[in-house]
Amino acid sequence: MTVVASPTPSTVKTVDEPTTTDQAGELITALAALPAGHPSRPAVRDRAIEAWMPLARHLANRYTGRGEPSDDLFQVALVGLIKSVDRFDADRGVEFAGFAIPTIVGELKRHFRDRTWSIRVPRRLQELRLAITGANTALSHTLGRSPTVADIAGHLQISEEEVLEGLEGARAYNAASLSTPVSADGNTELGETLGGEDQEYEIAENRLALAPALAALDEREQKIVSLRFYGNLTQQQIAEQVGISQMHVSRLLAKALAKMRGHLDPTV
Repeated sequence: MTVVASPTPSTVKTVDEPTTTDQAGELITALAALPAGHPSRPAVRDRAIEAWMPLARHLANRYTGRGEPSDDLFQVALVGLIKSVDRFDADRGVEFAGFAIPTIVGELKRHFRDRTWSIRVPRRLQELRLAITGANTALSHTLGRSPTVADIAGHLQISEEEVLEGLEGARAYNAASLSTPVSADGNTELGETLGGEDQEYEIAENRLALAPALAALDEREQKIVSLRFYGNLTQQQIAEQVGISQMHVSRLLAKALAKMRGHLDPTV
């Protein structure tokens, strides 16, 4: 089947009722009529996508100014257009524009839902945030005041706990830079106010764990361990204090440490 079409793509007047040239519409019809594997199909497909690019760009422009580059949005819209071209079924009786528009818009919405959150949160919370935002706008208009959590919960027919969960999840949409000034003089940054790892907690835990193990030693073993690790004495200095040889101190110290390891970890 030979298809003759103008290389000039159509223009779109409106989003709701886009108009295209007859050639663009004929390209879609011709593509749908070609069986898979037909040698002309790739060329007709490429020309159909090109002819409908203005529609993709028009829909992408609706979402500009929301923090995403225009070129990126156009690329996302093109993905939706390609999906539309590949999935369109003329036998369903729906015009291509009526099928392509929701497909492209859906692709753009998914992009914002999945890619523009600073912290990755479950999709359920992303959708809940959007629902809460819409409910807040609607209720503010009808009530003449800012809605309460109870108002939003009643409007969406969900629990107040779910509303609070959605509001908390919404905080992940935007993240503050660690370089953000937080003091009046601008000399203190957010990153400087964050706490670091406190080694004293680990030391305290170790002391609590070692206390029972140390108590399991006999009096002389406890004294030798204490002098070595708390008093920082050498084995020779310990031998002089205890009144035994340095070799004996070494054997007793090794025996005491083995006992303590066995108490801390019975599998040793």
